[in-house]
Amino acid sequence: MVQFDFTFKQTHLSHLSLMEFGRILSFLEHSSILVTGANGFLAKIFIEKILRVQPEIKKLYLLLRAPDTKTAMSRFNTEVMEKDLFKVLKEKYGDNLDYIISEKVRVVAGDITCENLGVKDQYLLEEMWEKVDIVLNLAATTKFDERYDVALGLNTLGVGHVCHFSRKCKQLKVLVHVSTAYVSGEKEGLILESPYKMGETLNGTLGLDIDEEKKLVDETLKHVKDENRSEDFIAATMKDLGIQRL
Repeated sequence: MVQFDFTFKQTHLSHLSLMEFGRILSFLEHSSILVTGANGFLAKIFIEKILRVQPEIKKLYLLLRAPDTKTAMSRFNTEVMEKDLFKVLKEKYGDNLDYIISEKVRVVAGDITCENLGVKDQYLLEEMWEKVDIVLNLAATTKFDERYDVALGLNTLGVGHVCHFSRKCKQLKVLVHVSTAYVSGEKEGLILESPYKMGETLNGTLGLDIDEEKKLVDETLKHVKDENRSEDFIAATMKDLGIQRL
């Protein structure tokens, strides 16, 4: 039998009051949470925190880009659990941590650039649609010079796939989409969210058509591949296209 030491100090809550923190913990209790981009910076912090302060979650489904479960598990172990961030969690639970992970965590091989998040296991898909009640989308690329096909696939089309997946979750309570780290620039103080018109571009003009952007990417890729260009040339071409479209 594993016993959890569920204690915290007010000094650890920073800007959160005890009452607010308690409400958050209560909301997360017995929840099944899908986290995309599970090996990312923010995702690792979330995973460690929730396993440490709210062990009464039902299940964490952690989506990592991988062709199969074996590869996904390998990435989870090396890119998540072996990080120094989890040192406190390991000290707290000791040998029981492996049992906790086996009970509370389900590593999912997938890719948000694909329909159904690239999950090939139909049984697992049905399980998540039936049980997941919180979706946390943390999968994104933050590279300023990212290939345009990769950036479009992850940060735009991928978000659409996460939304479509979430609509199929019968118990869904909330979908949280976390944008890139640089979306607010160098603003200070309270940063309010502003609604944007569909198709609005970075310079404020209208006319961005996602289907046309996808078509442009596909046509450009086909053109350079038909010319038997090297992978380095294709990558450079996609990066240049991204700068042009910005």
